[in-house]
Amino acid sequence: MALDHTHHQHGHHEHHEMAGEGTSLTSLAVSATIHCLTGCAIGEVLGMVIGVALGWSNAATVALSVVLAFLFGYSMTLWPLLAGGMAFRTAAGLALASDTLSITIMEIVDNAVVLMIPGAMDAGLTSLLFWGSLALSLAVAFVAALPVNRWLLSKGRGHALVHAHYH
Repeated sequence: MALDHTHHQHGHHEHHEMAGEGTSLTSLAVSATIHCLTGCAIGEVLGMVIGVALGWSNAATVALSVVLAFLFGYSMTLWPLLAGGMAFRTAAGLALASDTLSITIMEIVDNAVVLMIPGAMDAGLTSLLFWGSLALSLAVAFVAALPVNRWLLSKGRGHALVHAHYH
């Protein structure tokens, strides 16, 4: 959403403008949540595949998945900022501020869902149960994180902090 320069000159910020437009705010929240989910999903799937393939315990597999989800989740925000010429320290601060709550919620929810499905972690990489539970867990994580991301955006936080640097 483009910032209206006349509003900007009068001291209004983009997030105040969007807060009055529920549809725009919801659309931005969906986009931010998909962005976050992409990084989380890459890390989560990679961690689950590695842990299951190596026969690791559920705890070790989940730990690896969480670490990789945060790594890839932050990277999805960090790379474009760095490519745009932002200093690493500034970009890292923005990535941490914009993504931490969303990634945390996604990781808690998606790992809880996979662990609650009987046999999912032990099903093996060729099993529909393994892949189906992983897909379901990521979908549920998206639904859990969306309202939080919408709330953060309405307050000018979360991905709103990063969004301003893309325009």
